[in-house]
Amino acid sequence: MADYQQSKRKSSRSFKESRKYKQKRNCKEDTKYHYYESKTPPLPTCSITMDELIKQRESLKQELTKIKYNENLETKEKAYYCNEYGNSEDYAVSKYKRKYDSDKKKNDTNKIENKNIGNKSPDRIDDYSHIESEDEESIIEQRRKQRKQLLEKLVTKQKDKAENVKTQEIVKNTIHNTKTDNILHNTQITQLAKETRDMFSEQDDFAANNISELVTQDNESNAQLIDNWDDEEGYYNTRVGDIIDNRYTIKSILGQGVFANVVRAHDIKAGNKDVAIKVIRNNDLMYKTGLKESSILKEINDADLEDKYHCVKFIRQFMHKGHLCLALESLNMDMRSVIKKYGKNGLNMEALMSYSRQLILALRLLKKLDIIHADIKPDNILVNEKKNILKLCDFGSASKVGDNEPTPYLVSRFYRAPEIILGIPYKHGVDIWSAACTIFEMATGKILFTGSSNNKMLKCFMDFRGKIPTKLIRKGKFKDQHFNYNNNFLLHKKDEITGREKVVEIINISATKDLQTVLKKFAHNLTAIDEKKLSQLKDFLERILVYDAHQRMSISDCIKHSFIQDIQK
Repeated sequence: MADYQQSKRKSSRSFKESRKYKQKRNCKEDTKYHYYESKTPPLPTCSITMDELIKQRESLKQELTKIKYNENLETKEKAYYCNEYGNSEDYAVSKYKRKYDSDKKKNDTNKIENKNIGNKSPDRIDDYSHIESEDEESIIEQRRKQRKQLLEKLVTKQKDKAENVKTQEIVKNTIHNTKTDNILHNTQITQLAKETRDMFSEQDDFAANNISELVTQDNESNAQLIDNWDDEEGYYNTRVGDIIDNRYTIKSILGQGVFANVVRAHDIKAGNKDVAIKVIRNNDLMYKTGLKESSILKEINDADLEDKYHCVKFIRQFMHKGHLCLALESLNMDMRSVIKKYGKNGLNMEALMSYSRQLILALRLLKKLDIIHADIKPDNILVNEKKNILKLCDFGSASKVGDNEPTPYLVSRFYRAPEIILGIPYKHGVDIWSAACTIFEMATGKILFTGSSNNKMLKCFMDFRGKIPTKLIRKGKFKDQHFNYNNNFLLHKKDEITGREKVVEIINISATKDLQTVLKKFAHNLTAIDEKKLSQLKDFLERILVYDAHQRMSISDCIKHSFIQDIQK
């Protein structure tokens, strides 16, 4: 029994030992076939000195510089090739061909070297031997076709250059042959620039014009080009020498306004007599305004057959290229030009009296016909060549008394009456107010009221004439824009520091300027008679420049005033 147990212990021990042996053997086999990478870098097998490392770094730098140089060279080559042939695809084809040729050349040289060396082969040989002969022939044929296309492109470009040179020569010959026409055209442009009137210039731009008559736009075959005759704003593109309505030859351009531009022309059917033609802008509103003006001018002409009341004479109306045209009598220059040239400090008293009387006579005729001019100013008053006759013109804003409506922007601002600014119903009083402002300007050479807005204009009125009556303010449609609930004036002005618009209430307003003082300031070397006439002028203006139009001096009273009636001796 003991022997059995002992043998059993031995067998179990031997089994355990064999088992451990197997496990150990399997572990060795596993380690034999499974390798694990080390996470730490291997130690250097040989020691490298510092000098060798520096040399390696220098060699790497040289290789990098070579690579950069080659890249720059390639970009320059590409730019040059694109400039020559104008196609980046052609450049790519050429580059591939050049690389293929160079590689083939290297291959040939390497084959020769291999023959000399014998069986020894170099480490690296660029060989294209794997390419079959048929493929090489097809590639070469393709390259030939591409080269042929490039040559054709080059030839066509050379032909284009030659054609451009020929075209330039033709243009030069044309310019040489038309030299006389160009000189004439430049002369016309220069003359046109001289004749375009600037009302603020110091020159007399109303000299006679001797430009030859040229027909340029009256050809009926060019009827489809009607759009080219107008500018963007609907004004007619007038040129000196054009013939209008097969009758009027344009000699100069006098000016341009809101409604039309005005030219001076010769009437061929009337023996080349000078006329002024007002060419209305090409739109419906201006056309209706032009028709209204022509009807008012006809009415004035019929009422003044003897030409005594100093309104410009109306000749006829007609259509030209879609524009309504009004033919009027031609005069020499406007009153603003007269003041600029002859009266920087005011016209002489004799001329002032004569002009004032003629202007009042024109207003007398308009009142008789119930017509309000509504735009009296020096620009709309013309004088003849002798400067002794005055005529009122530009009736584009004119209307009948019953047709007007309150609007704050009627009449040019410096000549605008207070009832227009406040929105009070108006009549002929607005014209007499504007006439007084114009007469003051003729007497001094300066504008009387120079407000930059309607609000500033009211302030200018009150500087000369004092506070506006409360009774009159209450009638105004636009009074709330300028007065508060206490009828105190609200002055709109900019803040000196911030630059923003602010409103200042002014309670006590009194006159700070005197007409007599201002008139004397511009009068020099006055005689006793001139002193008397100056005081009469001051009274004449003060009786007109009254806020209430009903209390303002009427036109008939103006004609009877001593300043108009008394003849200077």
